[in-house]
Amino acid sequence: MALNRNEIFRTVGWTGAVLLLAAGLRYSVEGIFSTLVKVLLVAGAALLLISIVALFRSIVSFFSRRSSKLGTNTGVLVVVVLAILGIINFLGYRHHKRYDLTSEKLYTLSDQTRKIAGGLKTDVDVYSFVKTPDQSLNDLMAEYSNLSPHIHYHVVDPQEHPELAKQYGIDSIGQAVAVVGVRNQRLDGKDEQDVTGAILKLTRDSVKTICFVEGHSEKSISGENASYSTVTGELVKEGYQTKVVNLVSTGTVPTDCSVLVDAGPVQPLFPQEVTMIQQYLDNSGKALLMIDPQTDPKLEPIFTEWNISAPDNIAVDASGVGRLFGIGPAAPLVVDYGDSPITKNFQRAMTFFPMARTVSIADKSKTDMSPVELLKTSQASFAVDKITNNEVKFDPATDMRGPLSLGVTAEMNQNGKDARLVVIGDSDFASDQWSRMARNGDLFYNIINWLAQDENLISIRPRNPQNRRVDLTEAQQRSLQWFTVLLLPGIVILTGIYIWWKRR
Repeated sequence: MALNRNEIFRTVGWTGAVLLLAAGLRYSVEGIFSTLVKVLLVAGAALLLISIVALFRSIVSFFSRRSSKLGTNTGVLVVVVLAILGIINFLGYRHHKRYDLTSEKLYTLSDQTRKIAGGLKTDVDVYSFVKTPDQSLNDLMAEYSNLSPHIHYHVVDPQEHPELAKQYGIDSIGQAVAVVGVRNQRLDGKDEQDVTGAILKLTRDSVKTICFVEGHSEKSISGENASYSTVTGELVKEGYQTKVVNLVSTGTVPTDCSVLVDAGPVQPLFPQEVTMIQQYLDNSGKALLMIDPQTDPKLEPIFTEWNISAPDNIAVDASGVGRLFGIGPAAPLVVDYGDSPITKNFQRAMTFFPMARTVSIADKSKTDMSPVELLKTSQASFAVDKITNNEVKFDPATDMRGPLSLGVTAEMNQNGKDARLVVIGDSDFASDQWSRMARNGDLFYNIINWLAQDENLISIRPRNPQNRRVDLTEAQQRSLQWFTVLLLPGIVILTGIYIWWKRR
């Protein structure tokens, strides 16, 4: 059967539309405006134009009908809506913005990472050796790349590039490595802490050593609960190295100690050890001394020299806030902080100090060492000499009313040398049991950063997700099953039957 003129040109028009569609698909796949794409575009546009010109009268007649006008209006609205959505999508692509609605801001890079990445002056390349991209790591590294143009992320198939895998010691698929120049650091994990820790280690010129004093029943840097294994592990991630020192054995504070930490000595230090610490501080040393109530570490000569008062008492918080967290009044809450780089980002942050003693400035008229009372309890707190039978009651005749100071920082500059000292009236706040509570861990790390003169690291660290699981008893589980399986569907069915009956 012979085709009439209109059918021929309709076929030409549809052919042109197909060619244009093919050109678009080809370009979307290749991403290149190749010769084939150009030919398809020109041919398609030419055929479509010929069809429109040849069928112009038929097209005008078609759109003059009432039904066609309505259809055209609908088509135009659809095109306008699609155009608006396209523009919104384009703007979203060009102006990247995410909103993290989690309470802990789990999907927002921490203040520490922003400071470190924003301050980079050298290129950091992160290689992920996988066959198929790890989407979570891709998203994380995209955030890093947004922070700094010096951070570059590469996905490498180790089977296609075995020479690169061999160069960085990759022995299995799924491993990742960060590279700065000729130095590289394997990523133990693929979260923010691992990536930021690797960047720190690779970009630091030298490794500073944090020395923990032992020999007087101080907190151990290994073990559980009462130990400092958690905080020392985090210090290693930040590019420090840690070790224990026995001042009696060494006869002096080792010269490689960037910061000396004495975490809760139970037995008193020997006079010679106290003299060693004094000499270390006199030679621009940096030290953190944490002393607990009901102990006498014999550190008064240092406190006197640095204008610090640390009486043997116990700080008590009578506000009742501790009950909300399952702790008693002998673990005072601190939300008021002194003007120090250590706590500059701690607005409205909470820290807890189980069994703490007061530490304050002895003579506030002396300002030669720039002393700062770092931690202040609430007005509902007070200090007592001892707690008997777990009962405390304020006695205005003998007890000290709050706010109380639980920590002091001081600096001394002699002959161009800067010595720094921090004294905290509690050592448990940084232990494994307490370091993850509120901002206790951040406080300890910031103190070390300040003492080590790494102010650029002082910040709020990445947060860990809170455990929000709901544990139900067996009876509660059965009740929930009855409600969801029988009661709720039964209510819906009966409501439907009732409405049907009323409308019948």
